[in-house]
Amino acid sequence: QVQLVESGGGLVQAGGSLRLSCAASGSIFRLNALGWYRQAPGKQRELVATITSGGSVNYANSVKGRFTISRDNAKNTVYLQMNSLNAEDTAVYYCYAAGGNRDPPDYWGQGTQVTVSS
Repeated sequence: QVQLVESGGGLVQAGGSLRLSCAASGSIFRLNALGWYRQAPGKQRELVATITSGGSVNYANSVKGRFTISRDNAKNTVYLQMNSLNAEDTAVYYCYAAGGNRDPPDYWGQGTQVTVSS
């Protein structure tokens, strides 16, 4: 089993920044990809960013240039630095783990709320 524990969400003003963290534990040796999805009220869950153990990254077009995903393999932790936040970024953010960057998630975190006030 794999456990993903997120932290770092909260309330921020538009234009501000937040950093999310997700610590993975358990049998993660075969899980090459870590990343983040988000789900806003009344909307489908969408992929935000993915990073592989080798450092390859992918971003949703809506966050390119504003969000940065990074990974500390020694700590089995993935981070999402979010800058220039706007109201459209308000959502519950979910960490996930998968076998590869094109694979569906195998495991999910519990989610952390990010609210951007305008």
